[in-house]
Amino acid sequence: METCKHDLHPGVSRRMALVTTAEVCDANPQLIVNGELRALQPIFKIYGRRQVFSGPVVTLKVFEDNVLVREFLEEKGNGRVLVVDGGGSLRCAILGGNPVVQAQNNGWAGIIVNGCVRDVDEINGCDIGVRALASHPMKANKKGIGEKHVPITIAGTRICDGEWLYADTDGILISKMELSV
Repeated sequence: METCKHDLHPGVSRRMALVTTAEVCDANPQLIVNGELRALQPIFKIYGRRQVFSGPVVTLKVFEDNVLVREFLEEKGNGRVLVVDGGGSLRCAILGGNPVVQAQNNGWAGIIVNGCVRDVDEINGCDIGVRALASHPMKANKKGIGEKHVPITIAGTRICDGEWLYADTDGILISKMELSV
């Protein structure tokens, strides 16, 4: 089992240093009104050592199957955030410790899972941001069924490939464009 590297400044994103999601909302009321800045419903638990992260979104839609999740995280992340619509299933985990270690080592900023994770202690040792509905000990199927780079709707919010995600301990924001405050 691989272990995660530790850095000197856990929880601090290289991109959105000390700007909070609350400050982003306060600074961009017009973007909220016109729907270009949306907040996900607060249904996710926080995992991983990086509590603040942001990056361009890559979308994936699967159900109780983690083959495509693993394939994405084997690619270079380049600071992106993988957003996985797992259908909200609470019957098995679609993300575990090994792919999270791989994601950290490949430069992904974070992973949002509308579903469950497992190997929580291992994930919590990784310098990457992970959000999921819950943890579950059972592993997912391995059929390779799913859709990549498609619009998804999770936590009451439609998310498209290429949009920007900003996450911290207050919540998760989706923006049509990269924001600066």
